[in-house]
Amino acid sequence: MPIYHTLGSIPPKRHTQFRKPDGTLYAEELVSTEGFSSLYSLVYHTYPPTIVKALGEPYSVEPKIAREKHLKHTSLIGFNIEPVDDYLQSRKPVLVNADLHISLAAPRKSMTDYFYKNSQADEVIFIHVGSGTLKTGFGKIRFEYGDYLVVPRGTIYQLEFDTPDNRLFIVESFSPIRSPKRYRNAYGQLMEHSPYCERDIKRPTDLETHDEKGDFKILIKKQGLIYPYIYGTHPFDFIGWDGFHYPWAFSIHDFEPITGRLHQPPPVHQTFEGNNFVICSFVPRKFDYHPLSIPAPYNHSNVDSDEVLYYVDGDFMSRKSVVKGQITLHPGGIPHGPAPGSVEKSIGKEFTDELAVMIDPFRPLMLTEDAVRIEDENYYKSWVI
Repeated sequence: MPIYHTLGSIPPKRHTQFRKPDGTLYAEELVSTEGFSSLYSLVYHTYPPTIVKALGEPYSVEPKIAREKHLKHTSLIGFNIEPVDDYLQSRKPVLVNADLHISLAAPRKSMTDYFYKNSQADEVIFIHVGSGTLKTGFGKIRFEYGDYLVVPRGTIYQLEFDTPDNRLFIVESFSPIRSPKRYRNAYGQLMEHSPYCERDIKRPTDLETHDEKGDFKILIKKQGLIYPYIYGTHPFDFIGWDGFHYPWAFSIHDFEPITGRLHQPPPVHQTFEGNNFVICSFVPRKFDYHPLSIPAPYNHSNVDSDEVLYYVDGDFMSRKSVVKGQITLHPGGIPHGPAPGSVEKSIGKEFTDELAVMIDPFRPLMLTEDAVRIEDENYYKSWVI
């Protein structure tokens, strides 16, 4: 998704001498993905990024599966996840498979005494409640309600929150997060029919070079374990960088909906994709304008995918009693549809004010113990007339 970007100072040619004012060399690092075959950036450090002073004992953060196989429409009340001071401890995985993990988090405090790196997954952090700053060696990104923060794997970061009131919806993708291919031309540029464009992308700014030695704790996640590392230099010691591999942000409020005379299928809401799943944004939009149109969605049989809907805000005409932060999971294999009475009620409406994030995974999701604790056990009966 990202276009070429650069911050700070870099030499005219890559892999050439680049010296500090005292005559010593900056340390060049290639951050590459999929071997040397996909996106990469060249980073120039004040010190080599390899100075490890100590290693702690790794500990597991592997999701604990409560329901591996199931065929039940499920609802989770996401805001029942209790707030926790620490960011990493606040992350509660609720729905998982081999392609992605979906977590909820309600951290109260900023990350100040450690840094974090997910070395096995891209992270999409949706900001439901709260605001603050994503800090990385690549620079800073201010975030607020409605932002998707896209943090590519291998990026060391800290989250600084403005207040203790924060709610996050997090997707860990074990494949790269990208914009849908049909939105891009052969050169990677977003095309005219895309619901967003490059102007909507927030890229890092305000690069600060931390020329610091000491003991810097970096918690690195890989294969379900957290490895505590102590590095001898500050991880945000970038003097400059350039390339395509860096964190970025996009606001759900900048997604321009695609509408039509008849009800549009969910792919028009697609925002991102990974291997075997898509992420969609449902935003306020005009309803269908055929004289006989039915704005409410039709009943739908998921044959090849589960469907996850995370309710953010607004009025959902297809379902009653929706609360903010609620998650619905409609597994592949059985149909689902609008709540009783909502189809007739939708006729004649011209606009919807809903805001939601949808994920369609093409391999079944498993429920974790954290998910079962916040489950509405009677949701599957909500279509009873």
